[in-house]
Amino acid sequence: MSTIYHKPVLLNEALQALAIQRDGLYVDGTFGRGGHAQAILAELSDEGRLLGVDKDPEAIVAGQILAQRDRRFSIVQASIKDLARIIEQKGWLERVNGVLLDLGVSSPQLEDTQRGFSFLRDGPLDMRMNPDVGMSAARWLAHARENEIIDVLKNYGEERYYRRIARAIVQARKIKPLTRTKQLAEVVAKANPNWEPGKHPATRSFQAIRIFINNELEELGAALEQAVTILAVKGRLAVISFHSLEDRIVKRFFKHKSYDNNFPLDLPIMSNNLRPKLEVLSKPIKPNSDEIIHNPRARSSKLRVAKKIAHIE
Repeated sequence: MSTIYHKPVLLNEALQALAIQRDGLYVDGTFGRGGHAQAILAELSDEGRLLGVDKDPEAIVAGQILAQRDRRFSIVQASIKDLARIIEQKGWLERVNGVLLDLGVSSPQLEDTQRGFSFLRDGPLDMRMNPDVGMSAARWLAHARENEIIDVLKNYGEERYYRRIARAIVQARKIKPLTRTKQLAEVVAKANPNWEPGKHPATRSFQAIRIFINNELEELGAALEQAVTILAVKGRLAVISFHSLEDRIVKRFFKHKSYDNNFPLDLPIMSNNLRPKLEVLSKPIKPNSDEIIHNPRARSSKLRVAKKIAHIE
């Protein structure tokens, strides 16, 4: 198991966003290695409770160790798309005071060469958040049609040269199966004619394949809906994203839930007829320069926070 320390991003800002009540019930939907979780626990009384959720078996091991030390904490191995089911089983439905989602891949996952997330280190081309479930990146790339690869690179990586890269991947696998991260990174780099300053040419392609393999955007959409369902009125939802695709989903969801648009388009509606479920509490919060210097991973992070203001009917 990886023992690499994970420095949580926007830690103080996330704690402030959650407005933690000492006796409250909280959910860390992306436990990772527990950086945010331990900070939340430090704010809770003996009556407060925190539930961690994660798909990664190594995160679960770290969470179980924390649970042995602190009875206020428990952890479940599951996807964030299952939040409502998990919370209902605990009897916390509409009682949760805060939900935190820290999206994307964690530092320990990137640093562990056996996980296959990094284009900077050679390792098996896996990329699964839970290596025991689903199809690895290597297996998918071995069988995916060129048009499928194009769609993934374009839609999940916003990669400008998606056609060139997809064609290069298909040609490369005819010569030798793509089973290592360095292999794929080299194929992508050679196919990319215009390297962005300060960014590895394989960045967008690795992001795209990882998001696809783990169904990340679809799970995020489901998790946001369920987070609102499980929250108590006045409960907080705080979401940290790391790229525009994630942030766009969160932004649109918050906007949609901050007013009720389930009315016919031609029906005149007064403001007092609207039934918003959320109140957006601030503009997106970004890390300060000091955090970026000490934790470069924070550079692209963005925190959005909203408060539940009405029961879900």
